[in-house]
Amino acid sequence: MFDFEYYAPTRVVFGRGVEARSGQLIKELGVSRVLIHYGGGSVVRSGLLERVSASLDEAGIAHTQLGGVVPNPRLSKVREGVELARQFGAELILAVGGGSVIDSSKAIGYALADPEHDVWDLYDRKRTAIGCFPVACVLTIAAAGSEMSNSSVITNEETGEKRGYRDNKCRLKLAIMNPELTTTLPAYQTAAGCTDIMMHTLERYFTQGGNMELTDQFAEGLLRTVMKNALILRDDPTNYGARAEVMWASSLSHNDLTGLGADGMDFVSHGLEHELGGMFDVTHGAGLSAVWPSWARYVYKDCLPRFVRFARNVMGVEPGMLDEETALTGIAALEDFFRAIRMPVTLKELGIQPTEEQILAMAASCAKGSGGKKGTAKLLYEPDMAAIYRMAL
Repeated sequence: MFDFEYYAPTRVVFGRGVEARSGQLIKELGVSRVLIHYGGGSVVRSGLLERVSASLDEAGIAHTQLGGVVPNPRLSKVREGVELARQFGAELILAVGGGSVIDSSKAIGYALADPEHDVWDLYDRKRTAIGCFPVACVLTIAAAGSEMSNSSVITNEETGEKRGYRDNKCRLKLAIMNPELTTTLPAYQTAAGCTDIMMHTLERYFTQGGNMELTDQFAEGLLRTVMKNALILRDDPTNYGARAEVMWASSLSHNDLTGLGADGMDFVSHGLEHELGGMFDVTHGAGLSAVWPSWARYVYKDCLPRFVRFARNVMGVEPGMLDEETALTGIAALEDFFRAIRMPVTLKELGIQPTEEQILAMAASCAKGSGGKKGTAKLLYEPDMAAIYRMAL
């Protein structure tokens, strides 16, 4: 076990109808002017935006709105939000939506706290944040875990780069979480969300040492729980219990709890997917399921004990085989699960077929964005990243 620090300051208010308390909960944070940030028309059509606005009005909190956030949130929308927040004098950014909206809100918060510098410099690894304006959310999608994480991901549409930045300064002050709000999601988005949740734990699970038994068992239990409930939601999308399990797993999978005591985080699959998202604008969870099996088969020999444990404790592979066969059986079993919830396991199934030139460009960009190398299961460099993309075709 390695030493660690754990910081999870976000207040969570979870349950049916809790969005009706938005105004009072935000008032308790001591702010009086709020920028409501949201995505497409679903929060408008469902009446959620109106309910949240009415709650703010009732609490005497002034507010303005900025919609239009898209999956793989854009830097241009962040800049628009910064300007509006400054003009309005916003004291807090309230994200009403999922991970993309929350990530965009975090970026706005970083920019407001440091008006002298370009916020993209953070994501381009040119400097670190000096602060972040307060951010809260009303969560509508269980997936990214951004409601309790210290990370955000933004796409620079001018350069085609999709980059993440991690800093505890952006952790939300408040997360309002009603599982009922996720029941109208399309099946594809629900499945992609479940995949993203699992991947946030898998990226922390495959390490070379320092693992804590308690952390491992928590991670394995979370993975089994998400898989079980993803299958329930495939067949019964309105099942509140399953929605609640998945929503809470989303938060716990990406607030660092499932990696405590380990020697780091892998996140190669996320890095590879970020390049797919930047170049092809694919759905994040689906992009992850499309590259993970190839990543796993590329690195498993270098992290064999962890893959054996995963196969037995998560995927239910029975003892009796040699370790290498056990590991490969576990990888195939997770691949089968992705297929069962109708997620792609190759780039072709994802709907893209990158050329060799595009593969080399993505590998070069991924390596550059990670300082030339990335990975804890196996340290990978640019040629390795290109090889995994080819395997995933």
